[in-house]
Amino acid sequence: MAITYMTEEGYKKLMEEIAYLENVKRPEISRAIGEARDKGDLSENAEYDAAKEAQGMLEMKISQLKDLVANARFIDESKLNTHTVQILNTVTIKNVKNGAVMKYTIVSESEANLREGKISATTPIAKGLLGKQVGDVVEIQVPSGLMSFEIVDISI
Repeated sequence: MAITYMTEEGYKKLMEEIAYLENVKRPEISRAIGEARDKGDLSENAEYDAAKEAQGMLEMKISQLKDLVANARFIDESKLNTHTVQILNTVTIKNVKNGAVMKYTIVSESEANLREGKISATTPIAKGLLGKQVGDVVEIQVPSGLMSFEIVDISI
């Protein structure tokens, strides 16, 4: 599995999710399997089949999260600067065409959450912004076409 870069905050969130899945969801599914098993013939027991499938999906999710954590590398936030756009920077950009202003924090793929304004460093917009400076106008190919953005501000 590939190395994943993340912040300590992102790491803690992943560890909390793993703990929740292992300590809350796993016992719930085990109980559901036990209850379904108690209902008799397993060959035609839809509840049992559904519970076993949920168990398989849960174990796969736990395994994926543990792999992600095992291959995590922390980003040293003390070495960040605002001279150029880099991961963990918050970038304010302006759409040159319509003047719309947007603010994004560039994070690792595992921490991306558009509702919180966090975009993955692997997205077309982030890739186009990385390494650029305030005042630069960048053209970025997005699914809807070519867009031009001016970098208004870079902060941490």
